[in-house]
Amino acid sequence: MEIDPSRNRKPSFEELGTLTSAFGGELRNVTDARLAADGFLRVLARATPPSAPEHWDDILLVVTELAANTVQYAPGPFELRIRPTVDGVHVTLHDSSTTAPAPRRFRPSQGGGGVGWHLIHALCDQVSVIVRPDGKDVHAFLPW
Repeated sequence: MEIDPSRNRKPSFEELGTLTSAFGGELRNVTDARLAADGFLRVLARATPPSAPEHWDDILLVVTELAANTVQYAPGPFELRIRPTVDGVHVTLHDSSTTAPAPRRFRPSQGGGGVGWHLIHALCDQVSVIVRPDGKDVHAFLPW
């Protein structure tokens, strides 16, 4: 039997590509964005498994928080992009608001809130925001 050496080859980042998904900005799109990210991570894991199991969950949590913040504070359509990097995953969320996110105090007496932006920064290796005339891009780099 002949062995096909290409079966043992890991696909390149170019072959894996980038997930790009657009959403209308409704509450249900938070779940839609999380499901899209989960599907991309399944493909990525077949090529390059995460170095720790919690990395998968961390990425999904960051996507969920970014999408939820967008629906709450920047009503309107948003776009999610995810791509592999040399040592992790780059998540970008673009929305139509030109207001950069800012940390808020946690106020349990007012129903909670104020935890998401802190959580994103705690889970990511790097977070940056680029404000453009048509909105902003939030970039999050996480380990994989």
